[in-house]
Amino acid sequence: MNMKRIGAHFSIAGGVENAPLNAKETGAKAFALFTKNQRQWKAKPLSENNIELFKENCEKYGFLPQHILPHDGYLINLGHPEKEGLERSRTAFLDEIQRCEKLGLIYLNFHPGSTLGKITEEQCLKTVAESINITLDKTNGVTAVIENTAGQGNNVGYTFEHIALIIDNVEDKDRIGVCLDTCHAFASGYDLQTKTAFDRTFEKFDEIISFKYLKGMHLNDSKRELGSRIDRHESIGTGKIGPNAFRFLMNDDRFDEIPLILETPNSEIWKDEIKLLYGLIE
Repeated sequence: MNMKRIGAHFSIAGGVENAPLNAKETGAKAFALFTKNQRQWKAKPLSENNIELFKENCEKYGFLPQHILPHDGYLINLGHPEKEGLERSRTAFLDEIQRCEKLGLIYLNFHPGSTLGKITEEQCLKTVAESINITLDKTNGVTAVIENTAGQGNNVGYTFEHIALIIDNVEDKDRIGVCLDTCHAFASGYDLQTKTAFDRTFEKFDEIISFKYLKGMHLNDSKRELGSRIDRHESIGTGKIGPNAFRFLMNDDRFDEIPLILETPNSEIWKDEIKLLYGLIE
């Protein structure tokens, strides 16, 4: 039976093996995690013990690889305009994919990158695709999952066309995917508030990118208004998107069996938000 897989981005304090435990405690049926400190370039390798316990805990609590959405570190910019920054980002991204391989995970979610105001968006997007190609060539079994952005600052990836351009330039189409963040989509101008707007946004998504690439979602309300290009997450139903979009989503089988991950600001109420979302199923 197909179902909705809701979870949140859980802490790995004390070791990656704690993420599935933290997920289980909130009633999650999916989860996201960092496989290392997200604000540092380098991290010590995962120990055999970490890896074994992580796999054991996932199995014990019924989390399959396709319901887990690891996220890479925030310093990585795969579209970096300068050689040194680009090399550093590519090395770090390769390490992140290899960490996923070791943990038996099949996805790595990442933000596409930024022009830093030094190159065109198109140049940046093509550099991102090239970075992905280089990394996929050196690895196996892990799909690179592009996250749409809010279009804040010089970030690329805030339109469906941007994401389609990256995918078009990736050689191995079987190992590229998309994670759609509801707050980022709304902030970048894709309306989700009414059934008509919601349907239109996802029609566009299917037309420009295609649903076959949708590997996961981040479910976040937005503190700021439609098209603000400002990335500020809000708790479900209490922001400018409002509760209806999440009701539409929960009753649409196109979003079955993919990780639907909360990155809402108050982790204290994740358990309640997960329950709330399941409660929207009619």
